[in-house]
Amino acid sequence: MTTRRNGFCAWSTRKRLEDIRTSLSNRHKPRLSDLINPATGKLLKLVWIGIGLAVFQQLVGINVVFYYGAVLWQAVGFSESDALMINVISGAVSIAACLVTIGLIDRIGRKPLLWGGSVGMTITLAILVYAFSTADIVNGSLALSSGNGVLALLAANVYVFCFNVSWGPVMWVMLGEMFPNQVRGSGLAVAGLFQWVANFAITMTFPIMLASIGLTGAYGFYAICALLSVIFVARFVRETNGKELEEMVYE
Repeated sequence: MTTRRNGFCAWSTRKRLEDIRTSLSNRHKPRLSDLINPATGKLLKLVWIGIGLAVFQQLVGINVVFYYGAVLWQAVGFSESDALMINVISGAVSIAACLVTIGLIDRIGRKPLLWGGSVGMTITLAILVYAFSTADIVNGSLALSSGNGVLALLAANVYVFCFNVSWGPVMWVMLGEMFPNQVRGSGLAVAGLFQWVANFAITMTFPIMLASIGLTGAYGFYAICALLSVIFVARFVRETNGKELEEMVYE
């Protein structure tokens, strides 16, 4: 029995190595043309999904919280010292969320974490929109009531937790696992490019949005993007947990 089991394991290992060699055989260096489906002349669907993951990670507005956190909280009436302390708390929440992700990602899978994070961010961003919409103008600045100030603070930190337990780390895991060997290098490069372009766009447009449509409008936009990410994950994202690169299919 032991000999038979060892023989099966050796055969399985050889087959796996052969599958890997086959997936890499007769291939040239990665180039962008690899991402075009020769049958249709269009960009591979899997690449669009990778781009969607990369862009939605930024469209939910997480870097606005990290880059403009102190400005944000001062804009709604918190003192400078309180605003800085809130940023420190948000950083600690982010670390705790990533530790939770490490424990859950291989147990429940990537897609459930992404979907749950999107739902959580949609709800918490909607709460922030409500809180900011109730702010009064005092000496030219927004001021929240004590109750809504606490509500906004709690919602913001739950939002940070939802992002960092899902889209923060899981998006990078998905990009590393979803592309088969034939398009892996080019696919990762394109998705990474779009992620940084979206990062730049969100970061640069927030001050403009703050001056034109205010915090309520800006966070309303991020809430809509979070809601769209729920639909995107449910409809297009495929689970990669437990699958090998050679099993990935693309059109």
